[in-house]
Amino acid sequence: MRPRSADTIAAIATAPGRGGVGVVRVSGDLAESICLGVAGAVPSPRRASFRSFGDAEGRTIDAGLVLFFPPPGSYTGEPVVEFQGHGSPQALAALLDRCIELGARIARPGEFTERAFLNDRLDLAQAEAVADLIDAESRTAARAAIRSLSGEFSNAIRDLVAELESLRIMVEAAIDFPEEDIDVMADYQIGARVQDLMERLDGIFTRARLGQRLREGATVVLLGEPNVGKSSLLNRLAGEDLAIVTDVPGTTRDPIRGHITLDGVPFHLVDTAGLRDSADPVEREGIARSRAQASKADLAVLVLDARENADAGFARLAANASLPERCIAVRNKIDLIGESASSVERAGVTTVSVSAQTGEGLSLLREALLKAVDWEAGGGEGAFTARSRHLEALRRCREHLQSALSLIDVQTDLVAEELRYAMDAAGEITGRKTADDLLGAIFASFCIGK
Repeated sequence: MRPRSADTIAAIATAPGRGGVGVVRVSGDLAESICLGVAGAVPSPRRASFRSFGDAEGRTIDAGLVLFFPPPGSYTGEPVVEFQGHGSPQALAALLDRCIELGARIARPGEFTERAFLNDRLDLAQAEAVADLIDAESRTAARAAIRSLSGEFSNAIRDLVAELESLRIMVEAAIDFPEEDIDVMADYQIGARVQDLMERLDGIFTRARLGQRLREGATVVLLGEPNVGKSSLLNRLAGEDLAIVTDVPGTTRDPIRGHITLDGVPFHLVDTAGLRDSADPVEREGIARSRAQASKADLAVLVLDARENADAGFARLAANASLPERCIAVRNKIDLIGESASSVERAGVTTVSVSAQTGEGLSLLREALLKAVDWEAGGGEGAFTARSRHLEALRRCREHLQSALSLIDVQTDLVAEELRYAMDAAGEITGRKTADDLLGAIFASFCIGK
């Protein structure tokens, strides 16, 4: 357990705006005295009590339920009181002001969950999962966040760290007692166990990467020459008229964005200005922005008129913009040539023939989008929510395990060091070894009151 804060904090824990119920949460050593000052009594632990909430002059602010959670079994591990009144912004503000008058201060974003972490109620991966659950854009993403919040991700990491520690102890014993007639590396199959750990780590990484995709989604840029149907395709995929569609080339200037969810995975679509040579300074700026969007996208959908030669068209696009590593080729307007929808993979690139006008082939394009981000049907059922920092820590952990494996027959003391580095990398995920500035950045991204 880390040092506890002496401050008592308070915040409105419900979303801004009017609603049927509003909650003010208080955590810290003054929680019970604040409860006395507001409601006139402290209810029995975990039993809701109906009370009037009063100001300093005894006037009623509101009336509702009061709940008291004693430590260490509260959300933060400290004394916690919740006032559940009406969802009136004015009543909630007055109730919060009364809590401040009685000795609390306004909580920082994420400070309640930060205290839960500091008081060992949650580890860091679980704390981050709280924010991910609040921000989940689909049921699949919410289920992945629940898995992490319940400790599934953390338990997998802790088991990995425990096995690493066991191996490291064995290796260091061999270094400290070289006179013993034991070949630790061979007798205890250190190499085979490191290999097993790497395979287990790969499984954790796969599930975490799926969770990251659920959480962050993928940015998809629609690229093509003017009048190939990029805007029509955006409107079809998004299910609404986001972009203006005309027969006039160069209608789209600024990037236009839309959002869709496929099998629980969020996709952030960006329609762009058509790529061509232009004397119009405004259109040239739009084309420059198209290239900028392409360079930072996760995936590019290269759109071409199906009446043209596909290979030549895609070659022009590749020469006209810096494309991301992953691309899907789309032959649009097949309705004009009487062609059926199809999806063909060649040289690692999927080409989908569609009609944005009729919608034919859009289901094939959706399947191609999911495949392009390494998503399989039902893949979210095994995922746990994860962030880029988790994946980076897992990558470093694997690199150190690979180094340890390569050094087993070379230098035993370096094997022990690599195992220690691997432990440290994995420990960053749960907060076992985490810098304070990283903690500040993580909890600053939370909403106030959580």
